Amino acid sequence: MKIAIIGSGNVGGALAQKFIGAGHTVLMGAKFPLSDKSIKLATQIGEDRFTSIESAVQQCDIIVLATPAPLASEVAQSLGNTTGKVIIDTMNIVMGRGPAGFTNTSEAILANTATTDVVKCFNTTGFNNMLDPTYGDHAIDAFVAGDSEKGKAIASQLALDAGFGACYDVGGNDKFQLMEQFAFFWINLAMFKGQGRDIGFKLMRR
Repeated sequence: MKIAIIGSGNVGGALAQKFIGAGHTVLMGAKFPLSDKSIKLATQIGEDRFTSIESAVQQCDIIVLATPAPLASEVAQSLGNTTGKVIIDTMNIVMGRGPAGFTNTSEAILANTATTDVVKCFNTTGFNNMLDPTYGDHAIDAFVAGDSEKGKAIASQLALDAGFGACYDVGGNDKFQLMEQFAFFWINLAMFKGQGRDIGFKLMRR
């Protein structure tokens, strides 16, 4: 797959490394490619992967958004023509910090870009678990939501490629908010209740 990752922070960097390791073509789109904060990642995955946001989007069929949540609308507007492309939203509104006028980042993206193939995935755990989703003999699970069946199929495959045990479909666009609440549940346990970042969720069956 050809994947444009917008955002080169912890989440974008972790997913870039995992997707490249799985054999996908990855470009990093940024307002200021190879800025000071991107240099460390660039030395790991190659400076030639960094380009402008619109250039990365034009060259790829899949767009992963991993920027701060308050910028969701602004970043969606900066993507250029997204017709026919899949957008995977990894962001969460935490402690009320999000795009103005929206209760979740995915709805903000849908309102500010052409494609309707927007899904939320890779938002329910920390970047450390994206880099290494294995715990002993098991791998934690990922979750995806959105009306786009095409988008959910692609996100689910990428989750498996990144090493997650499974990727469960939790519903349509009406579950975007639930996904963000699930993310805050992990954040609450990890950060506020002292469990630490090395925790993850797995669906168990009897």
